[in-house]
This record gives sequence, C-alpha cells and structure tokens, in this order.
Amino acid sequence: MQNYAEAVKDFVENHVTGLMVAFVTGVGVLDFRRWMAGGACRSKVRLDGKTVLITGANTGIGKETAMDMTQRGARVILACRDMTKARIAAEEIRQKSGNGNVMVKKLDLASLQSVRDLAKDVQENKDRLDVLINNAGIMMCPKWKTEDGFEMQFVVNHLGYFLLTNCLLDLLKKSAPSRIVIVSSLAHDRGRIHFDDINLDKEYKPEKSYYQSKLANVLFARELAARLQGTDVTVYNLHLGVIRTELGRHLFQNMALWKRILFSVLIFLIKNPWEGAQTTIYCTVDESAANQSGLRYSDCALKTQAP
Repeated sequence: MQNYAEAVKDFVENHVTGLMVAFVTGVGVLDFRRWMAGGACRSKVRLDGKTVLITGANTGIGKETAMDMTQRGARVILACRDMTKARIAAEEIRQKSGNGNVMVKKLDLASLQSVRDLAKDVQENKDRLDVLINNAGIMMCPKWKTEDGFEMQFVVNHLGYFLLTNCLLDLLKKSAPSRIVIVSSLAHDRGRIHFDDINLDKEYKPEKSYYQSKLANVLFARELAARLQGTDVTVYNLHLGVIRTELGRHLFQNMALWKRILFSVLIFLIKNPWEGAQTTIYCTVDESAANQSGLRYSDCALKTQAP
C-alpha cells in the first residue's frame, strides 16, 4: 500500500502541469457547453383550448416544440412534407404527452400550391388558430429550382411562409390574442436582398442564398408587426443557435474531410434539439413578450436588431 501511495505521489509530482492543463480544459469545456445550451423557457402557461400550427414538426426543433405545446394542453397541427415521418412523430408525441389532440397536415413549402391547399384546409376546418410557428427550413443546398420557378432556399425559408402567414391572417386575427413566430437566424446579419436577381441566377452560392432568405425573414417579421398594430396579433423572429439537427446536412456533405472530423467531435458541445427549441417556446408562451411585436430573440432573451 505504501509503495502504491508513493507511486501515485511520484506520478502527480511528475505530471502536475499536464494534470492542471487537463483539469482546466475540462472545466472550460463544461463551461462552454453550459454557455452553448443557452436559456430555457421557464413559463408554466397552459394552452388548453388553443390551436398551434408548427411547420416541419416531425423532427428536431419542430418536434420538440410540438411536444412542449401538447404538454401544455394545446391542439397541435404538424404541417410536414414527409407524411410518414410526421405520422410517426405525431404518435410519439401523443404517447409521451398524454394529449391525443395532435394532427398531421401535408405541407411542402417548396410548392406554393401546397401552401395554399394547407391554408384552405385550416380555414375550412378550424374555427381558431392561436399560434403559427414558421419553423421548417433548408440550409446551404445546391442550386435547385422549385415547380414555381423560384430558387429553393428563398421559397422554403421565406416565400412559403410569406404566403402561408398571409393566407391565415384572418383566422389569426379572429383568434386574437394570437402569435406568429418566425424562425430566422443570426446569418441575416450577412444577408442582402438581391432585388435585381432574387433567384441568384447570375451567381448562386449556397451561403449567399441562405443569408438572403434569413434576412427576408427578419424584414418580413418587422413589416408584418407594423401592419398588424392594433389587431392583438404579435410577431416574433428568433435565432436558435447552433443545434444538432438535420438542417446542416447539405453543409456537412460539402465540408472538407478535416472539417467533418472536427465537426464530428465538436457536435456534442452544441445545443441538442430540446435546448434549441427553448427560444421558440419562449416566444410562443412567455407572458413578458405578449405586448412586444416585431422584435428579435435568442436564448430566451430580447436581442438588438441588426441595422
């Protein structure tokens, strides 16, 4: 036993610098992970009798948001492109939340006709819509054109929401006080609206298109809030942070090998879908944000708008 104790003592004395570095690194990693997790929505507000429509709710942040809404007692509509995945997600949400009031509707944001069809369905079959959460999106995809002739990222991330929101405005006004939550991104800071080449036919770059679509989200939220003054319909746009979801699949595919390896290691330090959904949930239910409209949020807190 004495020899063992001496061996441990010798090891510590000979490796004190390395052990200190390892300790400090470990503490730093834990602090970084806590910082990356961001804020959490603490509101206990119930949503019994309320109807919430969430786009892209079959996976990731949308699914976590739908789970939270059902746990609060809301009637939740999962508006999704992949109906098989959506039905599986809906059943899981019903089982875990104990709320059977979860339904699935077809929505392909790349098709403006699909957007119109969903809006018509909701208008004809629902007597109220209390919250519209524009959550689904696409990121850094190749140059794809939609059936309507538009560039894919601009349609899925902006035009589809612009049309869906405007088609449902009368129902949202009828259900007031109601909320419209638009998921944007900090990437809007780098964006510019290319009015002379909105589909980027002259020069397409995945990041250029993505930044443009996210800036369009922010501008839409601000103008919509201005036009809805006095209606008791409030508008929120938000940045979710870096999150482990399927959104980055195109970006990951185009990375150099060394970047993929580094990202595979760092991915465990970034937000998981539950953490990522907290700001969306905050903008949907928090009482302190009830009378604020057209502003930007991140980590469950109000943030300064970009110039």
